[in-house]
This record gives sequence, C-alpha cells and structure tokens, in this order.
Amino acid sequence: MKKYKSSVVKVGPYLLGGNNLIRVQSMCDTDTRDVKATVKQILKLEKNRCEIIRVAVPDMEAAYAIGAIKKQINIPLVADIHFDYKLALEVIKQGVDKVRINPGNIGSEEKVKAVVDACKAKNIPIRIGINGGSLEKDLLKKYGQTPKAAVESALRHVRILEKLDFKDILISIKFSEVPPMIEAYKLLAEKVNYPLHLGVTHAGTPFIGTIKNAIGIGALVEQGIGATLRVSLTGPLTEEIRVGYAILESLGKREKRFEMISCPTCGRCEIDLIGLAEKTEKFLEKLNKPVKVAVMGCVVNGPGEGKEADIGVAGGHGKAVIFAKGKILKTVAEKDIFKTLEEEINKIVK
Repeated sequence: MKKYKSSVVKVGPYLLGGNNLIRVQSMCDTDTRDVKATVKQILKLEKNRCEIIRVAVPDMEAAYAIGAIKKQINIPLVADIHFDYKLALEVIKQGVDKVRINPGNIGSEEKVKAVVDACKAKNIPIRIGINGGSLEKDLLKKYGQTPKAAVESALRHVRILEKLDFKDILISIKFSEVPPMIEAYKLLAEKVNYPLHLGVTHAGTPFIGTIKNAIGIGALVEQGIGATLRVSLTGPLTEEIRVGYAILESLGKREKRFEMISCPTCGRCEIDLIGLAEKTEKFLEKLNKPVKVAVMGCVVNGPGEGKEADIGVAGGHGKAVIFAKGKILKTVAEKDIFKTLEEEINKIVK
C-alpha cells in the first residue's frame, strides 16, 4: 500500500503531518474550571513527555479558564467543545492552540463561519473528531455502525469547512474495537490528505487498552498514517504517554530513551529474573539515557542472545555473570546482581 502523506498544520510550536514527528498527547481528567488542579496535572504530564494536552470545555466558565491555564503551561493546549460555537469563540480569544469541534453540530452556517473566521485570524486549526459510537441517525440507518458510516460523517464536516475555504484541519475517526478503527482510518486516508489523529476510544484498562492501542495505532503508523496520537486508557494519564512513546519507539518513529531485552524464563532459570527485570526497567526509565540492557535467565543463551546489549546479566545457581557486548566481565552473588548491574550501567552513560 502506498504510504499516506498528509498536508501540514501548525499547533503551537509543532508542525503536524507530512514528514514531521508524530506527537503524543493526552486529555486532562480535571475540572477545567479548577485552574490550579488542571495546571498541576498538565505540568506533571509535561514532565512525563506529553507534547499536546486537551481539556474539556463544557461551559463558559471553563472557556474563561483557558487563558489562565495557558499562561502557566508550556505545551500546546486544545479545547474540546461540543455544539456551542460561542465556547469556541471564547477559547480562541483566550489563546488556545487548537479547537476540537465538529462544524456540522454547531448550527447555522453563520455560526460555523464565525468560528472559522476566528481560527483564520489566529492561525488555529480545527480537529474534527468522529466517534463510531455517536454517528448521525441517517448514516446509522444507511450503513449501520460501520467504518463507512464514520468516514461519511467525517467528510460531511470536512466539506462544511472546505466550503468556507478553511484547510487547517485534522481528523480523528475512532472506534472502541481495533478492526473497524483500522479500516475507518484507511478508508479516510483514501478520501482526504489532512493530518490524522490516531486512537482507539474507550480502549479499556491499561492491560487490554495497551494491547488494543498498540495494534491499532501501530498498524496505521506503519502505513504512514498518523500526525498525533492519544492512547486512551482507563488509568493514570502518565501511562497513556508512556505507552504512546513505547509504540512509536518500537516502530522506529521516535528515538529510544533506552532498550531492555529480557527472556521469558524457563526451567533453567535459578534467580528471581522477573523481580530483577522489573527493578532494572524502573531504574532505566528514571535514568532516561540511550543504553541497551539485557536481563537474561541463564548462561546457556544469555550472553549470546544479549550480545548486542551495552551491558547485561545472565543468571546462574545463586549467582550471575555480568557481560558487555556478549563478553563476560565478572561473576557476582545473587544478592549483588542489581547493585552491580546498576553500577555498570552508570559507568556507560556517564
């Protein structure tokens, strides 16, 4: 399949689409009217590498809060709005970086034009967000809750903006299941060339949600589809960011902060490999340095399978060998494995 290549839009400092980096975003679960709590959450997400953040704007009080929030954060701010065009006009005044609103749902062409004109004046893009679970009744009657119906819904909104000569558009077209999500984005990519925001909506808890997002987002990114992504999880927002980056890093779309390989264990393993691997991964995440580490269960295959690692460990009976690039450096007692591995990693990344 020919790789999808979209047009480019600007959100804050980022160029999205084309050959630009895919950006990882999330959405606050705070009450936007509570500026202090919302800012606190966004700053925490920034530390965890969130690049774009979206907030709900259910009423005018929330819209007025956008300006105060924007002044205290460092990443682009997206306002999520449904139906009320006046909310869109206010958040644009308040300095938001992108508006998520479906033009077909906000009333007359005059109202849509007011939002479009305001966005044009400040070079703010609009994201059209389609959800497979809330499609128009006539489309559901015609096609059912299908990717085809979702694509037609997206195109309706796109045509409204294009009629007003507005092209700074992004589109998302999400389903809660992977196969229709993938199909919908592929169908949409045949019809438009706008940047696409990826995600599996209502994906579930971190375990199943991570799997669904990795498959759905990963399959599309491999085909060149995707300008931004949100990993939707019923869990900590920091986990959404973590998984989002892991997906992109595994596909070679972002530079890896670190890489750890570890074996699944077998009857030859005589150390607490699972505990060692978990501690090592947590250490590497805090370290945030480009290093490759192997945590292997035994010496039969350990040094060989981990020979590309900068540093590695292979377990034995109450002990382990520490190796670098496949060459054994030393043997240590089991109680000293993690401490020694930590010391050797620090030597490498200094």
